[in-house]
Amino acid sequence: MERRQTHDDLMGKSHSEPRSTPQLRLKGNVVIEGNAGYDEARKVWNGAIDKKPAMIAYCADAQDVVEAVTFARSRAFPVAVRSGGHNVAGLSVCDGGMVIDLSRMKRIDVDPVRRTARAEAGLDLGEFDRATQEHGLATTMGVNSDTGIARLTLGGGFGKLGRKYGLTCDNLIAADVVTAEGKILRASATEHPDLFWGLRGGGGNFGIVTAFEYQLHAIGRSLLVASALHPYDQAHEAMRFYDEFARSAADEINVDAALVRLPSGDRFFSISGCYVGSHHDGERALSPIAKFGSPVETRLATVPYVEIQSSGDALFPRGRRYYWKAQFLREISAGAIDALLDAYAIPPNTSSLLVFQHVGGTIARVPVSDSPYANRDAAFDCFPIAIWDDPADDDANVRWARELWSAVRPYSTGGVYANNLGDEGEDRVRDAYGENYARLVALKNKYDPTNFFRLNQNIKPTV
Repeated sequence: MERRQTHDDLMGKSHSEPRSTPQLRLKGNVVIEGNAGYDEARKVWNGAIDKKPAMIAYCADAQDVVEAVTFARSRAFPVAVRSGGHNVAGLSVCDGGMVIDLSRMKRIDVDPVRRTARAEAGLDLGEFDRATQEHGLATTMGVNSDTGIARLTLGGGFGKLGRKYGLTCDNLIAADVVTAEGKILRASATEHPDLFWGLRGGGGNFGIVTAFEYQLHAIGRSLLVASALHPYDQAHEAMRFYDEFARSAADEINVDAALVRLPSGDRFFSISGCYVGSHHDGERALSPIAKFGSPVETRLATVPYVEIQSSGDALFPRGRRYYWKAQFLREISAGAIDALLDAYAIPPNTSSLLVFQHVGGTIARVPVSDSPYANRDAAFDCFPIAIWDDPADDDANVRWARELWSAVRPYSTGGVYANNLGDEGEDRVRDAYGENYARLVALKNKYDPTNFFRLNQNIKPTV
């Protein structure tokens, strides 16, 4: 008869095991199945993910992370690392293993003179932005305020400031890392520089980062924004305008777009831009957005930066079901526009979107070899986002997103943003890293030869 693991078994206290078996002793706390709050503790942002870890270790500091890694290695537990839990594929939770949860590690120290911030890995983007904005400072962060800074940074990091100041990982100065061996290392341009290179876009493959040090930039506390909403029967022309405007835009301009469907069932093409610079210059730079075509709604306003950073939160609340597939485009060609409009014609519900994230600018001028992030020649990240609530609708929503992605595939670069990858296999991971993949494998061989950190966009070791 199979014996069910007890609390003592999971904590390393079974009397049948040698005295040398590590016990899990944390300043934080551990939640296991059967504990009050277990079902809430195992939830992540994507409500379509339903995994049951053996234990969730809430770490209070870097030494707790060392303890958790040592314990998990001794038990051969699969390990998922969770900061904000925002990964669409649910890689921050696992079945039958350990979740190393960093969400309680939230210290941030901002140096307004050096314009730097040291931030623990449990912070979300909203917490980070609010702390740096107290000094009128910021660095590139993502577009949903409850996203964790850790996975965002480690996979690259898109955001409104990216075209002006580079990716989040381009603004990383140093990081504190717990390795698969349970060692704490500091990685920077002068300390373990090979590891530092790998952390700037190579995902969670090489260790658990417990703290990040970032370069900050003076942006003030508000930016000028502009937006326009175009009827679907004018979407073809509006998308051509968007493509030309975005690809010729100055670095200070970030302009994203989306095909959307309102609760009424009406479909639109939405364009939204912001200007990273003076409001006077921004008004002239962004005015074409409001002036083009015959939009049903326009806006030109000065908006607090923290409000801009949280403006998408209502579209992506925790607990709904999500699925997407992403790919890069160098341009939105006429063929791509036709394919997109045809494929988007009947989305499975009113919540689903087709999104363009504007990249390029400063991002494109960083040499490909400077970091693992390889797709610097892209102008747009393009991806359908299926959003729904009823599990009975899973197949229809996933099928819609995949079909839309496939329709645009002939017009893509072939590359993909690592942070937008789902569980798509090794070939797509290679597509994310391109010519940098071999160097990443060598780094994996050095720092994680047993693939202890494998619940990620995994780079497999060859040793």
